[in-house]
Amino acid sequence: MTCTFGRFSVAIVTPFHPDNTVDYDSVQRLAKHLVANGCDAILVSGTTGEAPATHREEKRDLLLAVREAVGSDIKIMAGVSSNDTAHTLAMARVAQDAKADSLLVCAPYYNRPSQEGIYQHFRAVHAESDLPIMVYDIPGRTGVAIEDATLDRLATLERVKGVKDATANVAGGIARMRRTGLEWYSGDDALNLFFLAGGATGVLSVVGHIEGRRITRLLDAVAAGNLELAREIDAQLAPANRVIMGGGQGATYIKQAVFALGLIDDPRPRLPLAAPGDSEITAIRDLLRTQGLVVA
Repeated sequence: MTCTFGRFSVAIVTPFHPDNTVDYDSVQRLAKHLVANGCDAILVSGTTGEAPATHREEKRDLLLAVREAVGSDIKIMAGVSSNDTAHTLAMARVAQDAKADSLLVCAPYYNRPSQEGIYQHFRAVHAESDLPIMVYDIPGRTGVAIEDATLDRLATLERVKGVKDATANVAGGIARMRRTGLEWYSGDDALNLFFLAGGATGVLSVVGHIEGRRITRLLDAVAAGNLELAREIDAQLAPANRVIMGGGQGATYIKQAVFALGLIDDPRPRLPLAAPGDSEITAIRDLLRTQGLVVA
């Protein structure tokens, strides 16, 4: 199976210092932890990385810092999504100059373009960069879905190689995967097993920050055809999926988790995101204990 974007990718958080500047030392420490626990690819400046709240130079320096931390064997994907095509093109150039291996691009959000506008947006990115592109379909955040006919057109572009599917429609996603021949990645940790059992290439995970070993075992079990074991592992992952992703603020919840594990120095997000409340933080720390993880 071709894995242009790796098999197990984590959408890494962006740690900040108390003065709100990016903590590059923490991001490097965390990136090394992710690789040590099984991931073979890292997404920098995705939704979980608070990309809408970081700036061009920070995004470049994050790519450089992660590359320095993990070396050349780990695939690094750059999130370059925006609702301004010109800005997306500029970020694609930054990513290519910073030696990213690929780009993650969603449909432009908020301004709700037509399907033709979505296609032309991706076509412009494709023309601007030599890097492989993963289409990120997440209508719950963008406000507009990438329709089947549009995805079929995108699949004809030479460097559009895959899809991160966060539509929550497993059956529809598997049908699209088979029709287009694109590499397919689960973009919802709770649905990883379902997508993988349907033939998906891999996962692009948030919970993988703390559950890398279990997710690696899940991937291995499905690849070996051992669905009984895969179901057991998926059940073990369910509490983390529920606690981290169930509140709709996965970026802030997973930051609290990796902070509790001593992997970053400060869990604060940038506004407009806000830190979880005390009860949510307690639930996160309880989760880490019950999952057998060490709490700092």
